[in-house]
Amino acid sequence: MLIDLSLRDASDVEPEIRGSFERNYQRWYTEARAAIGQLIPARADEFERLYLGEGRRHRSDAAAFGIQDWLTGRRAPFDPKTNRVAFNDLLAVSMRLKTQLEILQSAEARWESSLFELRALVRADLFDSELDACRELASHGFLRAAGTVAGVLLERHLLQVVAAHGLVVRKSEPTLNDFNDHLKKAGVLDVPAWRQIQRLADVRNLCGHSKHREPERQEVDELIDGVERVLQTLR
Repeated sequence: MLIDLSLRDASDVEPEIRGSFERNYQRWYTEARAAIGQLIPARADEFERLYLGEGRRHRSDAAAFGIQDWLTGRRAPFDPKTNRVAFNDLLAVSMRLKTQLEILQSAEARWESSLFELRALVRADLFDSELDACRELASHGFLRAAGTVAGVLLERHLLQVVAAHGLVVRKSEPTLNDFNDHLKKAGVLDVPAWRQIQRLADVRNLCGHSKHREPERQEVDELIDGVERVLQTLR
């Protein structure tokens, strides 16, 4: 809960929040910044600036003061002309945190909207094929989901081709690349086709692992189109 500082001196309320705020804010900020970057990336820089401040370190006013400043012990300077501090630093932090919370609330609304869109998009009766579903997901910005589903289709097809050619993959949990290598060794795939499937597998892995960078729309489209060609030509 935010504390109303408008009628109170910062020294009166600072002990109430200093310990808990310093302990909890950094983790909250890291998680919130990641969520905003995913859901409403257009607001991510604004959210970050509220933490970092405006970067004008030659100025000592509220407009340049960020949450990071307060957390690292920086405080408003004393103004000898007025015999008071230049500004209420705790009020400045409170207002920036309030704005950050409002941005995060808008991200939550976007998340709920995205879930609704995703539920509608994956209804099987909307599409003639699973690849159509992949394209629809990609067109609405669900790139990881589109790439992951396309990768599952490719892996499932390669498994069927391996079985059709009487090949045996001895790994207990073979991967898409295992199927690809077996088909190349057996002469079912030539080197260019094998390399193309390797490329598709790389994009699929990018979509399926969030620790990597975000996939680009062009890459996901390449994956979906490539899977379609493999399904049509590889038997």
